[in-house]
Amino acid sequence: MTDLEFDQIFETYYKRVYKYICYRINDQYMAEDLCSQVFEKVIVKYNTYSPEKSPFEVWLIAIARNIVTDYHRSMKKGFHFSMDSLLDMVSFNSSPEEEIVSKEKNKDLFQALSHLREKERNIIALKFGADLKNSEIAELVGISSSNVGVVIYRSLKKLRERLNVRRNGHE
Repeated sequence: MTDLEFDQIFETYYKRVYKYICYRINDQYMAEDLCSQVFEKVIVKYNTYSPEKSPFEVWLIAIARNIVTDYHRSMKKGFHFSMDSLLDMVSFNSSPEEEIVSKEKNKDLFQALSHLREKERNIIALKFGADLKNSEIAELVGISSSNVGVVIYRSLKKLRERLNVRRNGHE
């Protein structure tokens, strides 16, 4: 792999990989470290990539998913996140009032996400963090595209219900 090829890959995919990892671990600083590991592995494993097997972005996100899985194993815990670093990363509003409202909404969203099953969180992260199509997600997680759609629909419904409960003050 040439430096130019790597630069193009990095520029094209960094944000998507980073967002995917943030969705999975919700710790901005650790996500940066893990993202670096992903791109290091891309350099090392680039010669093993086969376009006949899968699109490049699916291969790349599979590497990211494996690194996140290894991270979770090393933590010996389930879903772990640093709310402060995640909220710092997500809020980009101009006024202090807007920032407070946004932080509260983000806090509610990530608390709701923590109530989803691991499989649901992973699929939501692949869809909205890595911006993958249902067919690409299906290939990564080993289920059908229609099943991915069902999981996304049900997960979003659960999130909506949980957020509505929180907004109505019943939790």
